[in-house]
Parts: sequence; structure tokens; C-alpha cells
Amino acid sequence: MKPVVITILDQVHQRTDWFYDFDGSAFSAAINTLSAELSVLGIALDIRRNREVVITVNSYADLLNCVRVSSPLDNHHNQCVGHIIGKSEHLDIVEDITRAVRRIAFAPETIAPDAAFRKVCHNCGCGC
Repeated sequence: MKPVVITILDQVHQRTDWFYDFDGSAFSAAINTLSAELSVLGIALDIRRNREVVITVNSYADLLNCVRVSSPLDNHHNQCVGHIIGKSEHLDIVEDITRAVRRIAFAPETIAPDAAFRKVCHNCGCGC
């Protein structure tokens, strides 16, 4: 099984309109469904909480930033959902997490390198 890790960072919400309950039953049910779908395809989904790192949420972009996805076998470590998917289509955090997890699980070569590595990469999609 290929491991994919979702890490939820702690949040401080300055505005209530971008609050999402990552400890709630709706999120748990969505992740359980995604995990079941992926396990059939050889992906082992792991959810972790990191309460030591706190993100101040003032916008949907901040909400995307508090969810990190890793695929150690593909050398993708702790990338925020926004970096993986780019622009959110519907501002739906569960949909965006699902898109990010599927992309990192099945098409990791399509994710742009972190800014530190962009200087040496042509960003041609080769995965370097």
C-alpha cells in the first residue's frame, strides 16, 4: 500500500465564515469514504493532527493552507492543498482535499515543485 498522509494544522479563526469543523462527523464520514475508495486502489490514507502549528484563518486560502498532504514515496512532503490543486473551483474544503489527495496519489509528477526548487526546474511536468 502506498501511504498518503493528510495533516490538519490547528487554526485560529478571525472570521467565522471560513470555519470548518475538522473534528466533526461530516469530515470524518467524508474521509472514511475517501479512504475506503483509495484502499481498493492500493492507497493507505492516514489522517493526523498537528496542534503545534497554528494557522490564522482569514480567508479560504488560509483554510486550504491548514491542510497538508504528503506522499513520502513520491517525495512530496507536507504540501498545502492550495499548492497541490491550484485554484479551488467551488470553495468546498472536502472536495478540495479529495482532489489534492487523488492528485498526489495518482499524478504526483503534475505537482509543481516548491519555490526553492523552481529555480532549477523548467516546470515542464517531468517531475524533477
